[in-house]
Amino acid sequence: MTSHIGVLRLARYDRRDLRGDLMGGMTVTAYLIPQVMAYSALAGLPAQVGLIVIVITMVLYALIGSSHLLSVGPESTTALMTAAVLAPLALGDASTYAAMAALLALLVGGYALLAGVLRLGFIGDLLSKPVLIGYMAGVGIIMITSQLEKITGVDVAGNSFLEDISSFARGAVAGEGNWPTVVIGLSVAGLLLWLTPRFPRVPMPLIIMLLATAVVAVFDLERYGVETVDPVSFSGLSFGLPSLDLSSVQLLLLPALGIFVVGYTDNVLTARAFATRSHSTVHNNQEFLAMGTANVGGSLVGGFPVSSSASRTIIAEASGARTQLYSLVSAALVVVSVLLFSSVISAFPKAALGGVVAYAAIRLVDVSEFRRLWRFRRREFLLAISATVGVLLFDILYGVLAAVAISVVELLARVARPHNAVLGQSPEVAGWHDVDDYPDTEQIPGLVIFRYDSPLFFANAEDFAAKCRAAIDEAVPPPRWFVLNMDGNTEVDITGLDALEDVRRYCEDRGIVMALDHVKQEVRRMLDRHGVGLRIGRDRMYPTHPTVVAAFQEWERQHPA
Repeated sequence: MTSHIGVLRLARYDRRDLRGDLMGGMTVTAYLIPQVMAYSALAGLPAQVGLIVIVITMVLYALIGSSHLLSVGPESTTALMTAAVLAPLALGDASTYAAMAALLALLVGGYALLAGVLRLGFIGDLLSKPVLIGYMAGVGIIMITSQLEKITGVDVAGNSFLEDISSFARGAVAGEGNWPTVVIGLSVAGLLLWLTPRFPRVPMPLIIMLLATAVVAVFDLERYGVETVDPVSFSGLSFGLPSLDLSSVQLLLLPALGIFVVGYTDNVLTARAFATRSHSTVHNNQEFLAMGTANVGGSLVGGFPVSSSASRTIIAEASGARTQLYSLVSAALVVVSVLLFSSVISAFPKAALGGVVAYAAIRLVDVSEFRRLWRFRRREFLLAISATVGVLLFDILYGVLAAVAISVVELLARVARPHNAVLGQSPEVAGWHDVDDYPDTEQIPGLVIFRYDSPLFFANAEDFAAKCRAAIDEAVPPPRWFVLNMDGNTEVDITGLDALEDVRRYCEDRGIVMALDHVKQEVRRMLDRHGVGLRIGRDRMYPTHPTVVAAFQEWERQHPA
């Protein structure tokens, strides 16, 4: 148990955060109720299922999760995947559908808990900063398109970003839409963008939401097509462990794995993005355990698979929330609201909720970070763009996987052609340095010390051997000793060591003594297992440059030219 677990952080709670957490909890509650109802319907389940699931999952994540702000519960991607998986399996039977949804959540939770126990959290470290920036931008754009129907009244029917855009364009051209709805949705988003930066400590999303609700009520805008949220309740919910029917488990094992991968990817990317903004830390293995517990908890109340919500998290942050206490506040307010104020909730205009989400989504597209990447390195900028495009074209899982693959290829390209140097001593700077960096460096005639700044492995083996041969051939006078400084060769594979053997033979054929220095203990064991270390000889492996120089000078005395 360490301090990154939520319950331990809450035990050390700083009361100075209380006001912000209370405001964040109230603001998030104001729009998560209709949001999770919509996601529940999207998953093919009664709207109130989403309400009990959000209560359970927010509490569990607040106690177990490592993120200070992440909001975990029903979200659009896992809801869509749930519906896509279960619709052809349940064959229209509502009770079968509900039972399989809960079982699906249980299996997703089981995968996450297993990954946490096996400590597979290193997977999250493959997601670089450009991938994070591009991913969040893609999520933000998808969030905006997901609210087009609420904000404009145009019927949007699609299962992807491109389908949503195409459907919206057709409807807009055909003259669909509702002008009062458009005015409310855009006014809410515009007011939030204008006022929130000017009054950062005022819960603007909550105030503007209540103002929009009042406007709809006073002017009776429902008569003009402005839609409001339907009444809600906790009636008709089921509790208990899902049925573990063997045939259903077999059918759902693979789909559950896919949803788990998508959910965890979403979870860790979103958590890390907000951790960067708040200068905190996310622990990947703890996120597995938190996600697993949340999904298992959701399954026990007849729920469906859950992950994180970037929109709820960004709104919590914008409202002043600083810790997971806001999630506990929000969970409590959901219960109170459903039990006591269902009539008030039903008056919320959907267009205003869409405006709040659109405002939150715009904040996820960090243009300044894209500019910073452009100035730093074009390849990293293109990596961020590829993550954004991948998320938009292929949805979250495949978009992020594509970006990670490009990131790995880009990394391989860099380590396949790393910096290399012949080393010498400068009279002005202590130590041994690249002769190209210091024109006044001095080399000991007959001794070439060469450094290759990368692990030796399959991707750079040929380049390594070629650079070694070039250093030997270009040396003036011709070398009598060739020394490989292995300070940067922290890892080796058999292909890299085969290349090292080629260099050894190249030296042997020319009567050149080959030696090594700064060899790591683990690398030395690999050299011996391969055989090239034994052929070079332990007596030709030196700990430092001075010991190499001393050995070379002693050898020269014994072997004069």
